[in-house]
Amino acid sequence: MKTIHVVAAVIEEGGRIFATQRGYGDFKDGWEFPGGKIEPGETPQMALRREIREELSTDIEVGEHLTDVEMDYPKFHLSMQCFLCRVVSGRLTLNEHEAARWLGPGELDAVDWLPADRLAVKAYQYRKEE
Repeated sequence: MKTIHVVAAVIEEGGRIFATQRGYGDFKDGWEFPGGKIEPGETPQMALRREIREELSTDIEVGEHLTDVEMDYPKFHLSMQCFLCRVVSGRLTLNEHEAARWLGPGELDAVDWLPADRLAVKAYQYRKEE
């Protein structure tokens, strides 16, 4: 089974995190943390900054590593590295997603997360409880 290596940004601001709704592909309408594939020669942090610039026209600071998620989907294996991030400049503009929401601690279950992102949400909740 093919492995796809991706990165995801858990963008925090004012105690809330930024969630996006996919606007295309097999997982259209599912909610996720923004990010994407790591290109050859990129570090995960470089890939994440590039992806967020492309998807959201925003520059971010990539902070602490949150978690790694390994998940088998029907057609591929997903290896996702998740990082805590913050906006440095720009306004979060949806270039590829159909919707977005800022979710507070009590709202994290308010959207239908994609399976891998559900695991990232659990890791985020666990970290906040520590």
